[in-house]
Amino acid sequence: MTHDLAAPAPLVEPVARPAAPLVLPNLAAAMAEVERRLDLVLGEALHRSAAHGPHYEQLWRAVRTMTQGGKRLRPRLLLATFLHLGGTRLEPAVELAVAVELLHTALLVHDDVIDGDVQRRGVLNVVGAFEQAARAEGLPEHPARRWGEQAALLAGDLLLTSALRITARLELDHGRRTALVELVDESVYRAAAGELADVTYAAGLATPEPSDIRRLMADKTAHYSLELPLRAAALLAGTPDWLGDRLGAIGHRLGLVFQMRDDLLGVFGSAAETGKSCSNDLREGKQTLLVAYARGTAEWSAASHLFGREDLDEAGAEALRAALEASGARARLEQEVHDERDAALTLIAGADLPSALARLLAAEAERAAERRS
Repeated sequence: MTHDLAAPAPLVEPVARPAAPLVLPNLAAAMAEVERRLDLVLGEALHRSAAHGPHYEQLWRAVRTMTQGGKRLRPRLLLATFLHLGGTRLEPAVELAVAVELLHTALLVHDDVIDGDVQRRGVLNVVGAFEQAARAEGLPEHPARRWGEQAALLAGDLLLTSALRITARLELDHGRRTALVELVDESVYRAAAGELADVTYAAGLATPEPSDIRRLMADKTAHYSLELPLRAAALLAGTPDWLGDRLGAIGHRLGLVFQMRDDLLGVFGSAAETGKSCSNDLREGKQTLLVAYARGTAEWSAASHLFGREDLDEAGAEALRAALEASGARARLEQEVHDERDAALTLIAGADLPSALARLLAAEAERAAERRS
């Protein structure tokens, strides 16, 4: 089957439309078009930034770098689900896939500021790139880092508004376009709620129960990463509401699997594979399920004075890892990852989905549970 795809609506500045619609034969071609449009959006923004000074150009170059090298999980899942549901009008689907990837990048940029990270996927993120540039110009460490964080906040804000604007301009009937705008807005709203809970717990202002942490994960990660693409695909394909609800429930479960594995990798992973430090969560005092399950055990009590220390070194991080291991917290969370995966697989099997879509989502569940990066 081929799918006709009109040229993109202007996202930053008016751009020339081709005379005839594009014809895309498969998912790979649709994802290639997403890449082209991402490059177009960011390229046009970079071009415009020249009129506002070299530092604004630098900001957009750093943003462009942040979008490179990702797995494109969210746009790929959105487009694959849309096609498996029988969707044929790819133009708004591809546009929304671009918006979802920009939303993801915006949240990563802000998350790096909150977490104090200067790298993402093994390279300097926006904070790190600006900090390095400032240090090269002679700025001391603290003001250089501060400048990097300020720039990153602006970059994340720009990407959020771009994602919402693209969604609001989708060429759809008013009802579906409004529903999609509300869905994207809900993702941003819930991601902020989850992020605030995360930093509140890390600051020691509240001690979360495992149920609180699961709600945090659902808000911060599961909704925008998995629920949003699946629900959006159903809306775009014009499926019944019940199917969108079932896909949303599957996305919720998949998102929990994804975040549980992420928390394990954040402590026990390999920095070479994850592209991030595997000590930062311990240094920042992040209240993950690992910590909730270890809390109250003799092993954790003996090492917990190291948790959340800004000066935590690798020896201290290793002591905390050993405590999490010896307390049984790691084994318990590993089991919960697989239990949650099995719950997702049960939902997929009973959702009355097209067989190809059911296979795809089952594969995503397995991948989320076993991933190493």
